[in-house]
Amino acid sequence: MPQLNETARRNGAGAGKAGGREQGEPMEKAKVYFADLRADDDENLQTKLERLVRTAGIGNIDFKRKYAAIKMHFGELGNLAFLRPNFAWTVVNAIKDLGGKPFLTDSNTLYVGGRKNALDHLETAYLNGFSPFSTSCHIIIADGLKGTDEIEVPVPGGELVAKAKIGRAIMDADVLVSLTHFKCHEQTGIGGVLKNIGMGCGSRAGKMDMHGAGAAEVDGECIGCGKCLMVCAHNALVLDGGKAHIDPGRCIGCGRCLTNCPVDAISSVDRQNFDILNKKIVEYAAAALHGRPHFHISLVMDVSPYCDCHSANDVPIVANIGMFASPDPVALDAACADAVNRQPPFPGSLLEGWAGRGADHFSSVTPGTDWRVGIEHAAKLGVGNPEYELIGI
Repeated sequence: MPQLNETARRNGAGAGKAGGREQGEPMEKAKVYFADLRADDDENLQTKLERLVRTAGIGNIDFKRKYAAIKMHFGELGNLAFLRPNFAWTVVNAIKDLGGKPFLTDSNTLYVGGRKNALDHLETAYLNGFSPFSTSCHIIIADGLKGTDEIEVPVPGGELVAKAKIGRAIMDADVLVSLTHFKCHEQTGIGGVLKNIGMGCGSRAGKMDMHGAGAAEVDGECIGCGKCLMVCAHNALVLDGGKAHIDPGRCIGCGRCLTNCPVDAISSVDRQNFDILNKKIVEYAAAALHGRPHFHISLVMDVSPYCDCHSANDVPIVANIGMFASPDPVALDAACADAVNRQPPFPGSLLEGWAGRGADHFSSVTPGTDWRVGIEHAAKLGVGNPEYELIGI
């Protein structure tokens, strides 16, 4: 269980101007609220989640007659680590009680799978249990049938992205709420709020923009199994002489081949591309959040070593921790990452075998990633505050 009322401080995080604060000026700590996963006959997990979000201040937002986009991940077919629709139902009805008009949303993917267009995406959501009957609201795929329904949104203070290509339905909403399954990620270290919003709100063209920092390469002993070819949506791989080869002109750097190679024969051409990706994701999140009310919820359970976009999930790297909520997305990501790092590796997990090979749990699972890059960049842009007070309910 996370230690309550603690302050998270990072070397260099929040340097510069953030949210109108001049460099060197003290910043008030953000408040992150936490609930463990204990339940009884008087309060089950859904009612506890509702108490959490209300205590964390979701009621401070004016939802009356406002469209509220609830950004979440519906899970890939075959993966069972995604959030249950019951949690979405709880958030939806809390917003309805506040007078809002909520809908669940996500954008289409770049890769081969069950969410590459709106029809497949909706079918996947339904098969994974998300429907108007189970969640009490409708699902809208934010960037339309083929992922082309987008709005170019200026990035305030953007260094790498001038205009973010965001799914139109998300930008049409009056309020943005994120409901995140917190987990590891093979390129960004963590899959938290910033990843859920930044990459998840981007249209197909936006995702290509974020992933476009560099290509992958086959630099190890390829066994010619062809798994990388099956997951590449851009025909960037071929088998020649029983070995895989990558065409850098076609590769967009999405990383699907990296994580599907059974012998780790593929890597990024430049590991700094992971840092660039993290920063671009943050800039997309900044564009999506700017100028409107927002609120964020993260559930730290089934912390899988890879993204929910995969068609399977592995043993969680740590035991289930709890539910977190905050108006500040940066503080929320920092609090969740710290909570995971305080836990011992889960027996039988990928982390148990690899613990100690990196600076923390996330870099142990995926060496070369540094989730702090995104936190620090978000603080620099004024998206939120990496220093937080953790308050248990």
